[in-house]
Amino acid sequence: MSSSSRSTDGEQPVRRRRTPIVSVIASALFTGVAATIGVVSCAADDVSSDLAEKEMTCCWEDGATPAWMSGQLGIRIPEGASDRRAGYKVGQRFDTGLLSFVLPSEEAETYTGRLIEKGTVMIGNSHPKEKGYRPAAAFGHLGLPEPETFVQGLRMTSLCPDGLTSPEGTYLQRCVDLFAHEFTAGTTRIYVRSTIEPSVTPPPADQAP
Repeated sequence: MSSSSRSTDGEQPVRRRRTPIVSVIASALFTGVAATIGVVSCAADDVSSDLAEKEMTCCWEDGATPAWMSGQLGIRIPEGASDRRAGYKVGQRFDTGLLSFVLPSEEAETYTGRLIEKGTVMIGNSHPKEKGYRPAAAFGHLGLPEPETFVQGLRMTSLCPDGLTSPEGTYLQRCVDLFAHEFTAGTTRIYVRSTIEPSVTPPPADQAP
């Protein structure tokens, strides 16, 4: 018997199994599909990021100063308020107005108490949004974190002018979401967000109050 069929010591030689061509092709296809999915996923993430960035920066109107926004919303800003900020964003269905300012916490407590009806209280945030939360009209445009992401030190409520008889509430012109966040001991930031419908036009930036 020849050496090709039997080894020199009389034992049968070990035959190597060949990988079937079908398995090779399937493996190659799987690798290609996985790579394609990875590329598509990365591209989708990039598109999503670009859209989020565009949404963040698009359609904000100049001229929406705190004084102008205060007048549009009927939210009077106390004289002692500091770090006043405002923004006005044009949307497809409705616009959104933002207003924010800082007060000593005792003054903020008095101020919000004069906005809401007597006997009612602002509630805490038991279901906070994740830190990356960005609504369509984000306070991030004003360089501020979103109040919905806070738990500690946050109180919030919603107000509408219909039938509101509180001392400050009588000036209210539109429905608003109101947040008060004591971000440091003794210092509270007031956040106001409102849907503006029908839309209004802020004055030119060089003529804004």
